[in-house]
Amino acid sequence: MKKHLLLLSLCLWASFNLSAQNTTKRPLKPSDVYRLKTISDAKISPEGNWVSYTLSTVDSAKNKRNADVYMVSWDGKETVQLTHTPDGESQARWSPDGKYLSFVSSRNGLTSGQIWLMDRRGGEAKQLTDLKKGDLEEYAWSPDGKKIALVIKVSADTSKSKAPKPIVIDRFQFKKDVEGYITRSSTHLYLFDIETKKIDTLTKGNFEEESPVWSPDGKQIAFLSNHTEDPDKNENTDIFVMEAKPNGNIKQITTWAGRDFAPNWSPDGQQIAYLRTTSAENFIMYDQAILSVVSKEGGEPKLLTKSLDRPIASLKWAKDGLSIMALVVDDRTRYIAQFDAKDGKMTKILGGEQSCTSLERHPSGTFLTSMSNPYTPTELYVLENASLRKLTKHHDDFLAPLALAKVEGFTSKSKDGTLVSNLLFTPINTNSSQKLPTIFFIHGGPVAQDEYSFDLSRQMLAAAGYAVVAVNYRGSNGRGLAYCKSIYADWGNKEVMDILGACDHLVQKGIADPEKLGIGGWSYGGILTDYTIATDTRFKVAASGAGVALVLSMYGNDQYILQYEHELGAPWKNVDKYINLSYPFFKVEKIKTPTQFMVGESDFNVPAVGSEQMYQAFKSVGIPTELIIYPGQFHGITNPIFQIDRFERYLKWFGKYLKK
Repeated sequence: MKKHLLLLSLCLWASFNLSAQNTTKRPLKPSDVYRLKTISDAKISPEGNWVSYTLSTVDSAKNKRNADVYMVSWDGKETVQLTHTPDGESQARWSPDGKYLSFVSSRNGLTSGQIWLMDRRGGEAKQLTDLKKGDLEEYAWSPDGKKIALVIKVSADTSKSKAPKPIVIDRFQFKKDVEGYITRSSTHLYLFDIETKKIDTLTKGNFEEESPVWSPDGKQIAFLSNHTEDPDKNENTDIFVMEAKPNGNIKQITTWAGRDFAPNWSPDGQQIAYLRTTSAENFIMYDQAILSVVSKEGGEPKLLTKSLDRPIASLKWAKDGLSIMALVVDDRTRYIAQFDAKDGKMTKILGGEQSCTSLERHPSGTFLTSMSNPYTPTELYVLENASLRKLTKHHDDFLAPLALAKVEGFTSKSKDGTLVSNLLFTPINTNSSQKLPTIFFIHGGPVAQDEYSFDLSRQMLAAAGYAVVAVNYRGSNGRGLAYCKSIYADWGNKEVMDILGACDHLVQKGIADPEKLGIGGWSYGGILTDYTIATDTRFKVAASGAGVALVLSMYGNDQYILQYEHELGAPWKNVDKYINLSYPFFKVEKIKTPTQFMVGESDFNVPAVGSEQMYQAFKSVGIPTELIIYPGQFHGITNPIFQIDRFERYLKWFGKYLKK
């Protein structure tokens, strides 16, 4: 009897203890935006003992995000914050001897970014460059540490007058988000001497150069440029190689009419690995990158992953030069693979339900990667023996109090038989037999994919008690080129079919409550929200962010002029096509879904007029609606208070119609 009582008391204690642990966890809330950090731009020191990176945090009192430079030891036992200023630092790079870290900052009241140099052992950083003209875009140390290649953008208007002037434009491509109206400028390579501080010009002409990469012997620099007659009318970039000296010989290495990019020298300096688009068209949207290798002298490249039919990213040569490591974007994941440098034979190194987003090679031959999974924001990891060792732990405190939604993949079938890969976020403490109010939150792009990575937006919605669905509709990447290109000039058709197919699947499974369905998204997700509610009335509420429904009105109004010209043709020649693709606006009287519209006031990607037109149409026909415009924001909402406000408005708007 005593034995049974003891066992019962132990079970009760264990049950109470587990319950107590669960009560310490809480759902996400909008103010958690303040606590989330961003790790980026990790670089390994030359001897391999340290990793530098940038950590972005939010100062809630100042409503400002600030980036500082950190470093962590290779064994992960020591983490050091190197900069502490409110001005922000970026592009941290090791000097080749490993003694210094350089970075770009406009600290101490500077009006433009300059390179600063800091002793890795500590002490104050010293300003290295004092550029009087132009904006520093990027830079790269020479292998001997004596020089730095600079990329400087110089505007055609060099006047120092502070009085405002008219913006004079004569370019075909004249608008771009964040950058604003685009006037004439040049972006060239320069050579900065560390000892003398002298700057020499490396490239000239009416071209724009970028992405300088030094050859291992320091005698040459590979870079990207577009030397077509009118670069505004295409998206071409080719790889060029030049002698690393003023007036040095320049040779064009690749000639693909599409994009050649991400050059990476082989360890022996004889070859260049790079990425090449599959398409040679002037406008490249529905595309994927192919891992390619070419001789430093040029010639016919080897297309190592053409038959893989998946996008490649973050390529790095192996230490012996016989293979190339890279990331493969594949059906909700980004895995690490190794490719033979001669024949492209692939060996999958690290997979699983996670998403790796960068690669750096350690001197020993191992690799560093940044990785996220559905329950952990991005951290740095060391890849050893096909497994990951966690290097940074910046999000441990963020995650400690949180009870996150369960994330699982599922496949749905659209009415035309297409199989679609999706993700389902299920709120905590959910009864498996309970039908849930469900929000379909649609990704932008369209050429992107929802992955097994940490997703703050969907976790936030799930924390409010909703099942949340991510649909990798046709047009998404990770499923092959044909899947991606299937929506070419046919927007709002197959994608909507895929969203509705995923909805049907979850309703049939008894997961989604058919009487409590919502939909939303940002950018192309907002566009698809408009398309979907104009096609089907099952959704009780919608939130369309940075979307557009009257496509005809966007020609010359946003930054996608190349897409309009090449995918749809000129509107005066193809007006019916533009009108057909504008069907949400022209069918507004058939829409029954109350919709919240949001947009950044200064968005040049999908301008505010796209949301304003639909809001006005809704008001005219009497559909419940509201319009939220975020002052001073571009396509991405970066102001922390506005990010929190957006989440709060989502929850209030969806709750009004789905939690009755």
